[in-house]
Amino acid sequence: MQENVHDMTDAEIIEKTLDDQVFFGHIVMRYEEKLSRYMQRLGVRSREDRQDVLQEVFIKVYRNLHAFDATFSFSSWVYRIAHNEAISLYRKKNVRPEGHLIDEGDDRVFREMASGDGAEELYDKELNAQRVQEALEQLEEKYRDVLILRFFEHMEYEEISDVLKIPIGSVGTLIHRGKQRLRKILNTEHLRV
Repeated sequence: MQENVHDMTDAEIIEKTLDDQVFFGHIVMRYEEKLSRYMQRLGVRSREDRQDVLQEVFIKVYRNLHAFDATFSFSSWVYRIAHNEAISLYRKKNVRPEGHLIDEGDDRVFREMASGDGAEELYDKELNAQRVQEALEQLEEKYRDVLILRFFEHMEYEEISDVLKIPIGSVGTLIHRGKQRLRKILNTEHLRV
């Protein structure tokens, strides 16, 4: 039975979990690393803080699993809870997010984000993780959030809409404007170098 769990959809695992709580561990295993990475990109840098937030996320998921509407995406629901818990952490600590960590190799994401006029030029400028992190930190939160969800978490517009609770049309607009603003910041920084 255990081997089959990896092939199950989220909905199937949820159904099993509602009958047997032992299956909840599979939900945790499926989402723990993804959510930790997402929170790190949102600025929760401390491993201990991420673990605390993850614990709260999974407690809330478990307690509310019976109320989850299976007509919606489970992953969007889980990411929404993680997003809200990360924001709650900032409020409790009364601090701003610490910035977005970008893994080595994520420059391809920014080549895609910067595609259009000057994309080759941007790539030739050898964007590094630090420069991109600094550029992301300069963006307004509404642009930063959609760009992270789209290009790092590889979510579709509908999922982003569910996570951030904004209309799907707004997602496209925010991504487009966020890419423009990010491109402008990166071009301005290059001129200062």
